[in-house]
Amino acid sequence: MFDKELEELKNEQTKIDSTIPEMKNSLEGINSRITKAEEQISDIEDRVVEITDVGEKKWKMIKRTEESLRDLWDNIQHTNIIIIGVPEGEERENRPKKIVEEIIAKNFPNMGKETLTQVEEAQRLPHRMNPKRNTTRHIVIKLTKIKHKEKIFKATREKQQITYKGTLINITADLSAETL
Repeated sequence: MFDKELEELKNEQTKIDSTIPEMKNSLEGINSRITKAEEQISDIEDRVVEITDVGEKKWKMIKRTEESLRDLWDNIQHTNIIIIGVPEGEERENRPKKIVEEIIAKNFPNMGKETLTQVEEAQRLPHRMNPKRNTTRHIVIKLTKIKHKEKIFKATREKQQITYKGTLINITADLSAETL
């Protein structure tokens, strides 16, 4: 009986010994699949990072493009304002610009100096006076940005009556394609 049990144990040992390599092979297969899966996950994570970076770069480029478009739109729109009814006076160099500064300072004290510094150019129109006709000469102001023009028009609508040295004047938009 002892021999029989010993032989059964040896048979079981042999079976176990034959299944161990099979188990090792299957474990190696599972380990290789796990390694491949980890590599694929790593590749996918790398692609996600790349896609995210590309997306962020695109958003930054879109924002820069929008800002450039706004700046271009400001430059394309006419930034001219016409002041009508300013009486003739001394004609010195830069005098129209000083007249504009006086008008804005006296009539729109809340606007501050920001708009005054944004006056790019100011001049009297028409350039030629006809002595046979009583021609009024308007002042055309060219501002650097359209938002300053809008700010002046808003203040003009609120105030309703604009004066320069006691004379009523009118501020309008330059509807013609003429620029300074």
